[in-house]
Amino acid sequence: MQITDLPALNAILNGTAAALLSVGYVQIRRGRTEAHKRCMLAALATSALFLISYVVYHANVGSRPFPGSGIVRAAYFTILVTHVVLAAAILPLALITASRGLRAQFDRHVRIARWTLPLWIYVSVTGVVIYLMLYRMY
Repeated sequence: MQITDLPALNAILNGTAAALLSVGYVQIRRGRTEAHKRCMLAALATSALFLISYVVYHANVGSRPFPGSGIVRAAYFTILVTHVVLAAAILPLALITASRGLRAQFDRHVRIARWTLPLWIYVSVTGVVIYLMLYRMY
């Protein structure tokens, strides 16, 4: 694997995290707490691997300018700005949410998870969209 492969790996990790989060949500709705826990911890681990890969890539390569123009450029930057802002919030939210679940503080866990889950899925999915727009569209 080369450094230039990391953006694709990052997209795969983001997509995997989104899938694990979605499956984890379905599991808890079905009352399968152990399966929920495994999915959510796997999503946390996957997102941690993403963060490491992301930092390694950008520390070595820097950023890539978006080559598009017009409405596509405006859409890209709208998605990018919301993604970056919410990604900064996800790290503490995910850690607090997981900590509360692992400590069996389920009432507090559910209160924050209602916010964490949709934001985390949004960040994961838009990470894939940004990759596609930046590396595969042009």
